[in-house]
Formats: sequence, structure tokens, C-alpha cells
Amino acid sequence: MTDQGALDLDLESPGDKTRISEIRDVRGVKVKYIYDEFWTARQRQAKALHEVSYRACFKPQLPEYFISRLTNPGDTVYDPFAGRGTTAIQAALMGRSVVQNDINPLSKILTEPRLHVPSLSEIAARLEEIDFGQKLNSDMDLTMFFEEQTLNEILSLRNYMTYRREEDSFDPIDKWIAMVATNRLTGHSPGFFSVYSFPPNIAVSQQSQIRINEKRKQKPTYRDTKAIILKKSKSLQALLSVHEKENLRNAAKKALFLSQLASDTKQIQDSSIKLTVTSPPFLDIVQYSEDNWMRCWFNGIDSSEVGKKITMSKTTLEWSRNMQEVIQEVHRITQRGGHLAFEVGEIRNQSVKLDDLVIPLGISAGFEIIQVLINVQDFTKTSNLWGVSNNSKGTNTNRIVLMRKP
Repeated sequence: MTDQGALDLDLESPGDKTRISEIRDVRGVKVKYIYDEFWTARQRQAKALHEVSYRACFKPQLPEYFISRLTNPGDTVYDPFAGRGTTAIQAALMGRSVVQNDINPLSKILTEPRLHVPSLSEIAARLEEIDFGQKLNSDMDLTMFFEEQTLNEILSLRNYMTYRREEDSFDPIDKWIAMVATNRLTGHSPGFFSVYSFPPNIAVSQQSQIRINEKRKQKPTYRDTKAIILKKSKSLQALLSVHEKENLRNAAKKALFLSQLASDTKQIQDSSIKLTVTSPPFLDIVQYSEDNWMRCWFNGIDSSEVGKKITMSKTTLEWSRNMQEVIQEVHRITQRGGHLAFEVGEIRNQSVKLDDLVIPLGISAGFEIIQVLINVQDFTKTSNLWGVSNNSKGTNTNRIVLMRKP
């Protein structure tokens, strides 16, 4: 077989750690593994526009690293497992065209509005037009999360959004407000609508929230939803340059958002994608529909139906079969000389390294394996919050299998 390691791009890194490289034999193929700090481990070093919480998302520095080195302005960047839209937003900020897919319709709700950034005055004016004083009944008990008046405001906003969608008048300002409100539903500070809950990228069950309240001896207090939406909007737009805003608007004009299986994206033309940067679900360790049940409810989405569609593999064999179909589809839409950066990690107490499974899948699909980049970093406060110490358990490194379509 071809010595895939000979295709090394020797991508430089800005990190201050000592680079280590080795050639490993992966099922008869020699692959170069490079260990380094390719991007910073520090929090909030990217644009604030990315600060939308979502379970199991990678940092913007990861797609930025590959976009800056493997594409030019105007090229199209794709993510088949988009999540909160990190790849699409970063690509748009850098003047690239974007295509995004995720089987969960929340992904588009979280991403599309950030390509159409309305002014703070437009957001404030629209919020004043909405009747937040309606007295509405919730279709489920949410009193363990929200104070009565706060819940009325949430229900009023939800009712407004439903009406605007049904009237086909749901415009970019409405979408922005819906996106921000979706991300302010539950969290661990007064910047969220709820009483203290944990963490902001997961909606715990009603029963779990009752236990949290009892343990902390707390009860929901009033939160000014309009003020919180405005404050978060201002935060998301912080330090956006005129040039970046123009890039976002240009990307919005041509952006394609899909919500279907990543293995079946017929709307994407053959050989149209310059770079794909993505991170697929790691077997069944993250329950996206359960984590997002409240966000789905708020946006009129049936989370149980979403859960049925999301590919959650219980075994590595099943995962490999699913990823084989996805990588084959990505190969179809990738330009000659284009790349796929496929981010995976260690699972099951580091006993399974998914890059070992991905490499033969990429070769089978027709890609050349350039190298595997192992981003080594010290853990930050997010990992410490979960009680995960550095290099001990969980997913400790970004492991990116970089492939090229010859």
C-alpha cells in the first residue's frame, strides 16, 4: 500500500510545547502522528460570536487552524456534524462560503442568525414590540426552573415566535432573538432565565432540577428576560470588526443549511467543497436529544423525534459502518486537492482511540491520509468542573485525522 506518511504537509504550530512526531503503522499504512499544542488551550481567545453553549463542541481555534492553512477567501467550508455551528461561523468570519448539516434542527437555529447580525438598536426595538405580559399556561411543569413571571415572559416569547413562523414573517431579527433566548434558558448564573442549574449546555430533567434546588436550598427568582437577551446580544457582538460583519453578510447570501443524515446530502454538488472540518458523535456517550429537550420545546421541536434520527452507535463496529458512509459522501463533494479534517478522541477510559478506526475508513473512501495531529494541552476550568484531571480520563486530546482527495 502507499506510504501515506510521505504526504506530510508539515503544518506549523504557534504552540510553545515541544513537538513530537512519530511514524505509526495503522493496519498496514504508515501514518505520521504529530503531538503539539497547535492552538491555545486558554478560554475565550476567539471571537465572542462563538460563545453559544452546546454539548461536546470544539473550540473555534480548531477549524481556524485548518481554514487559514488549507483554504483561500471565497472557498467553501463544510461541517456535516455542525452542532452549534463553530466551523461555519469561523469560516464566515474569515471570508469563506459555508455549508452546514446536522440532523438536529437546533443546529440551524443556533447558527444561521449569527450570519445575519442585527444591530443592538434593532434588537431592542423588536423586543419592545413583543408582548411579554401575556398570561399563558405551559404544556409542562417548569416551575422548578423558572419564577412565575419569568416563565410567563418565556411563554410569551415562545408564543410570539410560533406566530411569526406560522405567518412566514420570522425575519433575521426574530431569529437572532430566538437564538439568544434558546441559549439563555438554563444555566449557572443570573445571566440565564433559570435558577442555578448545571451546566449551561445541558438541560437537566425536571426531577434533577428539583434535587439541585433542594440541595442548594434555592428557589427560582425573577429574571428580566428582555434585559438578559440584550446583554447577551451585546456580548456576542463584542469586537466584531466592520470587515468581519461584511464577511458574515456575504456568507449568509450563499450559505446552505441542511438537517438530514450526513451520509445523504444530495443538495451538495459534487466536488464543491474545499475543506471539511468536523467532529462526529463519539459512539453513544453524549445524548443530544436528552441534553437539548428544553431548547427543542422552546423552538417547537419534538426532541423525541430528533433523538430517533440522531446516529448513536453502541459499538465501534457500528460506529465505523456509519462513519464509512459519511466519509464516502464527503469524498464525493470534496474538490480534487481538497481536505477533510476529522476530529475524534479517546473514549472508554482511553482504551479506544477513534483515529485508529478513521484512517482505514478514509483510505477506503479514496482519501490520502496526510497525518494525524494530536493537540496536547493542559485542561481548563471546563474540564475541572467535570472533575476530569489532565490526561487521566475522558477525551483528553483533540485527535484530527487530516485527509486529502488526490
